[in-house]
Amino acid sequence: MSEYNKMISGELYDSSDEELGALSFKQRGLMSRYNQLPYEAIDERREMLKDLFGSIGECATVQAPVRIDYGVNVHIGDNFYANYDSIFLDVAPIEIGDNVMFAPRVGLYTATHPIDPGVRNRGLEYAKPIKIGSNSWLGANTTVLPDVTIGENVVIGGGSVVTNDIPDNVVAYGNPCRVIRPIDENDKKYWEDLETKYYEEK
Repeated sequence: MSEYNKMISGELYDSSDEELGALSFKQRGLMSRYNQLPYEAIDERREMLKDLFGSIGECATVQAPVRIDYGVNVHIGDNFYANYDSIFLDVAPIEIGDNVMFAPRVGLYTATHPIDPGVRNRGLEYAKPIKIGSNSWLGANTTVLPDVTIGENVVIGGGSVVTNDIPDNVVAYGNPCRVIRPIDENDKKYWEDLETKYYEEK
């Protein structure tokens, strides 16, 4: 098994592997060019997103600067929005659904290291995947750690450190992040009433 396949499978792998180094080097070149594009180069920026990530859906916006480890292991759905300073450490796969929003400085970290310092210092690493369901919104400075699944229709409050899975249809925040309350029909009615009022008063 190649070091790359070990890496994305969650096994120990050698981070100094030549193939991985070349993949990372290519990604950093793409990332550097993307981050230096003028703001008004909207079409070029959108086209480059197809090269930055393994796959990305329609109508995606990723504000520069963005930091991405390999890129090929990130798969994103439609209508994605990431504000400034997003980080994708995609040593293991990162899967993001449709209509997901990131506030500034959201970090997704699949990478981790052995607890034993000897093994760690000899350069072996491992990683675990991250999944984020559709219609979810992650607040500013949210950190998502390895082996976490965030469900659909979830709001994660700013400054949260997500260490465990979060179910569908909840508001969650904190360090460690925990479920605060469900998102239910009362929330839907409240916000749709405000939306109706907004359009009536225009």
